[in-house]
Order: sequence, then structure tokens, then C-alpha cells
Amino acid sequence: MNNPPVDLQGLPELPGCYLFSGADGTVIYVGKARNLRRRVSSYFARSDLDPKTAALVGHIAHLDFIVTTTEVEALILENTLIKKHWPRYNIRLKDSKTYAYILCTDEPYPRLVYARQKDEAGTYYGPFVSGLERDHLLRGLRHAFRLRSCRKLPKRPCLRYHMNTCSGPCVGAISQEAYAESVRRAEECLKGRDRELLGTLREEMAAYAAEDQFEQALARREQIRAIEGLAEHQRVDRQKTYDEDVINYIVVEETVYLALFKIHLGTLTGKQEFVFDHREEFLPEFLVQYYAENAVPKEVVLPEEVDPAIADYLSELKGRRVRVTVPQRGDRRHLLELVKVNLETSFFGDRIKVEALRRDLRLPTPPEVVECIDISHLAGTSTVGVMVQFRGGRPEKRNYRRFRIKTVEGVDDFAAIAEVVRRRYARLKKDDAELPDLVVVDGGRGQLSAAKRVLDDLGLKIPVVALAKREEEVWVPGLSVPLPLDRKTKGSLYLQEVRDEAHRFAIAYNRSLRSRAVLQ
Repeated sequence: MNNPPVDLQGLPELPGCYLFSGADGTVIYVGKARNLRRRVSSYFARSDLDPKTAALVGHIAHLDFIVTTTEVEALILENTLIKKHWPRYNIRLKDSKTYAYILCTDEPYPRLVYARQKDEAGTYYGPFVSGLERDHLLRGLRHAFRLRSCRKLPKRPCLRYHMNTCSGPCVGAISQEAYAESVRRAEECLKGRDRELLGTLREEMAAYAAEDQFEQALARREQIRAIEGLAEHQRVDRQKTYDEDVINYIVVEETVYLALFKIHLGTLTGKQEFVFDHREEFLPEFLVQYYAENAVPKEVVLPEEVDPAIADYLSELKGRRVRVTVPQRGDRRHLLELVKVNLETSFFGDRIKVEALRRDLRLPTPPEVVECIDISHLAGTSTVGVMVQFRGGRPEKRNYRRFRIKTVEGVDDFAAIAEVVRRRYARLKKDDAELPDLVVVDGGRGQLSAAKRVLDDLGLKIPVVALAKREEEVWVPGLSVPLPLDRKTKGSLYLQEVRDEAHRFAIAYNRSLRSRAVLQ
């Protein structure tokens, strides 16, 4: 067990990249994660690390992270950050240094082909993390627009022409102008303007399905999924020939929390965060002070308009024209939102999920203190109950409690839940101690009814809900169906986090008792 350099409970349960630095501030490892908190915590929770990982953990003095929208974005960002910092503990590949692109060649009759390096004339799209999605997309575009795939135009038509998947420029079956229009439409799809192609493919899929040609319909479905998968391509990895800085902020209680994303040639390479007192015109003042000591990019993206004199000032510092833009839509707008997500996660992640849970459950006040009850047993033996407490969005481990079930024989989760609820909250009532703002029980409608009945008997008006594992259904008293909540809302994810911690704690206690019994 190692001591982490930061409070791991402050890490978000979101996809992104994490950077470990040594005592001198040098980045020594870059990793990506589907869930930042779980992944980073795993380095410090185990004692059986391999020698290289143990050496890495021993040199960690500082942790930073960048939240992304999807795991795919994290993959590309990880690739970028590794190439920027060349961390000591990352693998250094000699080949395949980047993900593949799709190249639209610069020929009289252009082709769409794979490309690893940008060493051929034409237009490049990508990079693509998923080879499967890239292959489906490339095949789908070639087929939908009947584009040639041969390196040289043959003197007679090939099999693809006879199968009607190539328009046959080799035999003059299509004019150069008409072929160029097909290429233009394919490029529109590669640029993300794919509605027309998706509509065509959906119509073909429906037609094939209506004619019971299910293999063809399945092929179209896979093509549609591949094209839709293009949206997973990292939005911050855009084809640019210049650098940008993207700046956004949040003001809370007269304090400004500001973040700056540095975009090098279209790719996110890092971030900086600042905290300072709020005052009027703080954004122009920040821009003047920051760029007086830092390199000025060609474009600065902001969430709001500033005095035009700021652009003149930055242009004078750089020695050439600098654009200051305030996007309303598109990639830059997405980047502004991503910067704000990182700010919210870094400084207000816990507050946000508590407030989200209040909204989802329609509670009158934010559930600052949440307690969760769970039961664990092995085929009705060694039955135990636990209570875990979260305060302000974080586990309060000193207030965790364990219960040996005394009044239940065999498998009866309802009775076991009732016993734990009675023992826990009768004690709090007797001691006139602080009551939680919300009680969560692991289970469905039956477990909820058992807990609610006990709380009513005790005369306690504590809100109580149940969370069922399989579909993450949220049950509340008085409803015969679960709440219509999306399982991926911030409030629902917080409930799942609390329930998962209770489940972990319960299993650990159950295993401990069984181990003791075996030893005896």
C-alpha cells in the first residue's frame, strides 16, 4: 500500500488522461482511463505491483489530469501527451508512431486509401483510433459513392465494376466531373457532414430487410455504425496549421476559476488552471498578464467578447495578426465546453454530483450526507450488513459501520435490511445524533419497503431510495415503477458510486468472517 500524492477522492469518475510527475516536476508517466479515480487509485491500493510499476509509484510526487468526453478522446490525447513529454516509464515505440489516416489522393480520379505517414499529396482525415471503425468507414464510403480502389487505372473493368461497387472510370463509364462530385460527397462525410450518406444507408438497410436479405441489411448496419463512430473521433484533434489557446472560466462566490487549454496544430497538448479574486474586467486583465510572459498563439478562443484592443495587443506581442474568437457552435464551441467540464470536475465535482442527485430525486435540500445499506452472504451463511457514509460527495470512512446479522436465518435480504436499518437509526435516534439526508439500500422494491417500514416505525422522516443492480433502477416510496432516470446522469452515477462502495465494503467484511471461520 502506497501513499498517493493527492486526495484520490477528488478525482472524477470520468474518462481522461492522468500525468504522474517526479519531485522535479518532470512528467514520468502518462496514462489514459475510462474512469480516472478507479484507474489512478489502483496504483496505490495494491501491494503486489510488478517491479517497474512499483518503481514508478515510488517516484510519483505530483498528479495532474485532463478530463475528456469519451475514452476514444483519451486514447488520442494520451498518444499526444506521450510524444510531447516522452515520459520515462511509458513504452517508447519505434514503429507505428501514430494512428492511421484516410487519404483522399490528389489524382484525376482520386482514391480513398489508408495512410500512416503524411508523405503523399492529397487530403488527410483522421487519425482513427479504432481500426475496425476506420475499415468499415472506408469500405462504406467506397461502396456508397462507387469510388475506385485500384492503384493504376486498368485497361479493362475489374470485378468491382461488374459488382456495381465501382463507377468504372477506367473504361470511361463516368465523367471526371461526375466522379469528382462523388468524391466531394465522400469528403463531406469525412468532415463530419454525413447526414446524407447515413440517410442513404438507412434506406438501403430498410429495403434489404424488407426483402429478407438480412446479410446485406447487416452489412449496411455495420457501415452506419462505423460512420456514426466517426463522431467518437477526438474533437480536439482537428486539422490545423497553427496553434490555439482555448480559455474558459467559472465564477463562484467572488472567486474566478479559469482554465487554459493549449492546442498545438489542432491537437490538445496540455492545460493550465488559475484561481484568483473576481473583479470587473478580469478576463482582459488576465489575457494581458498571461501573454506578457507566455507565447502568443495565432488564435485565442474565449467564452465572451472582449475589447478589440486586446487582439491588437496580442498581435503586437506576436508580431503578426492574432485572432480572438467567440464561437457559438462547432469544434471550438465544443472545446470551450470541454474546458468548463474540466474546471467543474477539478474544483466542483463533488458539489455538482450532490446537486444533481437532489434534482434527480426531487429532494427539497441537497443530500450532503448519504448513507447506503448493503447485505452480503454466501448461500445464506456468514450474513453481514454494512453501512457506508458519503459526506459532500466523498466517502467518510471513519463513519463506516459493520453489522453481524443476528435475527435472520438463511437467505432473507428483506429481513436483513430491516435489521441493519433498525440497529443503525434507532441508535442515532437514541443518541440524538446527526441523521443522514438520504438513505440508500442496495436492491429493489422489496428492500425499499423493508427499510421504509422500519424508518416509519422509528418515527424518522428520512428520504430513502433503493438502487437495483441489473438495470440501475431507482425505486422510491409510493411508486409502483422505478423513476425514469437515465443511468448515466450525474445523480444516477453518484448513487451507483455510493452503492458500489457499500457493496465492496460488505463483500470484504463477509470474506473476512469466512476466512476467520476457516482458520478456526
